[in-house]
Amino acid sequence: MEVNVYNLDGKVIRKIELPSQFDEELREDLIKKAVKAIQRARIQPYGTKIKAGRTSSAKFRGIRRGYGHSYNWSLARLPRLMLRGGRRIGRVVNVPQAVGGPRAHPPKVEKIWKIKINKKERRKAIRSALSATALRELVIKRGHKVPKNLTLPIVVIKDFENLSKTSEVRKVLLSLGLNEELERATKKKIRAGKGKMRGRKYKKPKSVLIVVSDPKVPIIKAARNLPGVDVVSVDMLNAELLAPGSHPGRLTIFTEPAIRRLEKEKLFA
Repeated sequence: MEVNVYNLDGKVIRKIELPSQFDEELREDLIKKAVKAIQRARIQPYGTKIKAGRTSSAKFRGIRRGYGHSYNWSLARLPRLMLRGGRRIGRVVNVPQAVGGPRAHPPKVEKIWKIKINKKERRKAIRSALSATALRELVIKRGHKVPKNLTLPIVVIKDFENLSKTSEVRKVLLSLGLNEELERATKKKIRAGKGKMRGRKYKKPKSVLIVVSDPKVPIIKAARNLPGVDVVSVDMLNAELLAPGSHPGRLTIFTEPAIRRLEKEKLFA
């Protein structure tokens, strides 16, 4: 598959052949599995206090020894407080159905959140997500605004990696015709559900993914302040970056050295 190579002014200067990683068949099931494994690995184990809801000394001792509720056969057989002269006498405690009692099945710290995925499956998922970046219908289905004259994935010259200012990166993206895409990424939506009360009121869309050849190039810092834009080295690609939310077809910009390195080192093959 041949795609155009663009300069910093958005003009076509030559064509380049994409490596074999872009010829992988689309496997949305594998992409979803790989993304889920990445998301689950980020979860910090959590749980309730072991003695939460069980701090009272009351417990059910049976009815034949004169303890508990034996003074009144009409009461349910549950652990009750037997403090003489107090208003809480006979109150049920230490059980889930009681007021202030423990949860029936609380979250436990020992729960294993991580899920395993085979190395070959993970690599195949990345190749599948790479091939999806070249399918225009999938990219548009994700909501990206793509000009008709651009070939996907977008490939730019090496000078793009040496940009050190956010304004310069924005200027190049505008010259490629991605002004509608940048504007789309600035519109955030209010989340549905209780997440609004838990510090995550807004949802921000994902925009362009920029793939470079080396993790130390200046554009890594220059482009990260653009809303929705991610920058990553080609050897650090994963399924979640290429398919956020397990939905393949993210609008991706590769630099020419990144394509060469992908082919030369046979990454994810």
